[in-house]
Amino acid sequence: MEEKSFEEEHPNKAFGWAARDPSGVLSPFKFSRRSTGEKDVRFKVLFCGICHSDLHMAKNEWGISTYPLVPGHEIVGQVTEVGSKVERFKVGDKVGVGCLVGSCHSCDSCSSNLENYCPEMILTYSAKYNDGTITYGGYSDIMVADEHFVVLIPENLPLDAAAPLLCAGITVYSPLRFFDLDKPGMHVGVVGLGGLGHVAVKFAKAMGVKVTVISTSPSKKQEALDHLGADSFLVSRDQDGMQAAVGTMDGIIDTVSATHSISPLIGLLKTRGKLVLVGAPVKPLELSVFPLIMGGKIVSGSGIGGMKETQEMIDFAARNNITADIEVISMDYVNTAMERLLKGDVRYRFVIDIGNTLKI
Repeated sequence: MEEKSFEEEHPNKAFGWAARDPSGVLSPFKFSRRSTGEKDVRFKVLFCGICHSDLHMAKNEWGISTYPLVPGHEIVGQVTEVGSKVERFKVGDKVGVGCLVGSCHSCDSCSSNLENYCPEMILTYSAKYNDGTITYGGYSDIMVADEHFVVLIPENLPLDAAAPLLCAGITVYSPLRFFDLDKPGMHVGVVGLGGLGHVAVKFAKAMGVKVTVISTSPSKKQEALDHLGADSFLVSRDQDGMQAAVGTMDGIIDTVSATHSISPLIGLLKTRGKLVLVGAPVKPLELSVFPLIMGGKIVSGSGIGGMKETQEMIDFAARNNITADIEVISMDYVNTAMERLLKGDVRYRFVIDIGNTLKI
């Protein structure tokens, strides 16, 4: 009996790049997407951003990876098929999928449009989907997702530079809104000027907020002030500068994923000020409680955002011409890009040109 080809065995064939083990090295990988269900949107992937999470997951540094692992949760493309009960999308629409592809739809978080905090949240890749299959991300040629977890990309946003907003953008937009750090005239600090930090500056400035970038790198001062439009710049190792800024900030968005001291940041806050951690250091951070008590200060975390807010963020970005600063790369450059990302050698987000460079 003649052996069937992969294409014959898998009518919903897909092609991408996957990590097979904790070395994190990616290579070409054939797999299957599910058929387009009645509430599903299928789209051709055109671009996918590389998030620092992709690097952690490819190497199983958080201990939750399932191999083979196709990374990518900053996915944009064009709709090719919609299910019979899809209401919000049509063939030809420009769309995106971020960090989530499923949730329970019935818990308190889901009822409050906070699917990102659902206990049964399903990640876009390396998670178990409702049908028992493993989810695969956007380093691939096609994507299928329930329409609830798809966002419409406005026509005026370039797809390549909009892709990182689906993770980096919502990660900083959500805490600015939730913690009321979006009021004109407020003073907000942004710690770290990387993939998250640079879009945090852009969103905060568009909201009318005074922004101070806080960085360990004096060399980033001109970039922060002249290119991104920050109002001031603090070198976190400059004790005199940090002391002069004590008690001046309404809130701080800390985007740093490396282990670092947060006590000096707490000192920069006004009474009732808020320090929001959105980076994800692997090792625990040290926290002294006394400064919190004496100043009524808050230290909190924030993780991406719900689907309603993600669409709101994309629409806000379109109205205010906010995009990520990107370096577009080919699919076969991805392993080199991961090495450079590990060293912080990117300004500020790698985006893979899937549509033109993923060779089947």
